[in-house]
Amino acid sequence: MKQKSYTIQLIKDFVLITLGIFSAAFGFKGFLLTNHFIDGGATGISLLISALTPIPLYVLLILVNIPFIVLGYKIIGRIFAIKTALAICGLALVVATVSFPNVTNDNILVALFGGFFLGAGIGLSMRGGAVIDGTEVLAIYLSRKFGTTLGDIIILINVIIFSIAAFFLSIETALYSMVTYMSASKMLDFVVEGIEEYMGVTIISPLSEEISQMIFDTIGRGVTIYKGKGGFGKMGKTKEVEIVYTVITRLELSHLNAELEKIDPKAFVVMSNIKDTKGGMIKKRAFKHD
Repeated sequence: MKQKSYTIQLIKDFVLITLGIFSAAFGFKGFLLTNHFIDGGATGISLLISALTPIPLYVLLILVNIPFIVLGYKIIGRIFAIKTALAICGLALVVATVSFPNVTNDNILVALFGGFFLGAGIGLSMRGGAVIDGTEVLAIYLSRKFGTTLGDIIILINVIIFSIAAFFLSIETALYSMVTYMSASKMLDFVVEGIEEYMGVTIISPLSEEISQMIFDTIGRGVTIYKGKGGFGKMGKTKEVEIVYTVITRLELSHLNAELEKIDPKAFVVMSNIKDTKGGMIKKRAFKHD
C-alpha cells in the first residue's frame, strides 16, 4: 500500500512539474524573449544575460541554476536537488526545442501575461516538489546565515537585478520587467497557496462547549480546546477559562462569525493568517521538500 501511494505521488509530482515546465517555457518564448523583458531571481539573471550576450537562454537556465541546485542539496535534501535538476534541465530542453507563437508585442500585455505564465510554471513545479528558479534556495541559506527574513533577501536580489537591467537595457524595460515580476509573484502565490486562504481562529468564551459543537456540526471543522487563565481588573485577578482554537478558510469566516453571534456575542475572538497546515481536517497543498 505504501509503495502504491508513493508511486501515485511520484506520478502527480511528474505531471505538475511537466505542466510547470511548459507554462514557464510559454511565458519565456511566447512573451518575454522577443521583447527583452526579464523577471526577478535566477530566471531574471538568465534572461538578462541572454539579452546582453549571444549565449542561448536554455544554456543559461542550467548554468545559472547549478549553484542553487548544489545549495539545495546541502540545506534541503537529495530528493529535492534531484527533482530540481531534472526540472531545470527539462525547462532548458523545452525552451531549446519547442516552438511557441509570439502572442503579442504590446508591452503591458507582455509584462502581465509573461509573468502570469512564468509564475504559474514556477508554482506548479513547487507543488511537484521542485523549483525552476533557485533564488528562494539562496534566500533560505542567507536568512539562516545572517538572521534576516526571506522577503528582505529576495527583494535585495531583485533590486540588484532590475538596477542592472535599467543600466544595460533601459529604464523603461526595467520598469516593465518589474511589472512582470509582480505578475509572476502573484500567480506563484495563487498556485502554491490556492484560492482557499486559511485562518487560525482563537475564541475565548464561557460557552466554549457550545461553540466547539457548533464549529464541528455547522462549519465542519475540528477544534482544539486549551485550559487557560484570564486576567482582569486592577489587581490582575484571574479565572479559569477554556480557549477554543480552530482553522478555517477565509470564505468560512463570515459564517463562523454569524454563528458566534447566536451563541455568545461577547466572545473574545482573535484571527490570524496561516501560511501552511498539515494533517487534521484540513487538506492543504504543501510544497514538499522530501
